[in-house]
Amino acid sequence: MANRPQPSFPEPDTQHFWDGCKEGELRYQTDSDGNVVFYPRGHSTVTGDRGLSWNVSSGLGTVYTYSVVRQNRMPGFQELGAYAVAYVDLDEGFRMMSTIVGVSDPTTDIHIGQRVKVEF
Repeated sequence: MANRPQPSFPEPDTQHFWDGCKEGELRYQTDSDGNVVFYPRGHSTVTGDRGLSWNVSSGLGTVYTYSVVRQNRMPGFQELGAYAVAYVDLDEGFRMMSTIVGVSDPTTDIHIGQRVKVEF
């Protein structure tokens, strides 16, 4: 796992998000009008508002779509075998990309509309 690419820190606009991940929390932002902002950034994509508030997601969502990666020659990922990458619609109103874990066979055990929960 040490050979896999890792994010660079510190990154002021996303640091609170990564701190949440370390604490087992999926954090997202909202602007003053209540618009959800995800992925983390320094301003609202709807209003341009820079005064964003941080919130903690329940981590519950629904698979919007997914793809199973069956072959990967990139160092650090070769040992994974087949794995699923998905877009998940979180209950709080934002969509995020994630891998799907906790399934025996990603080629048969995942479907669009499936309920999932974030794991750290």
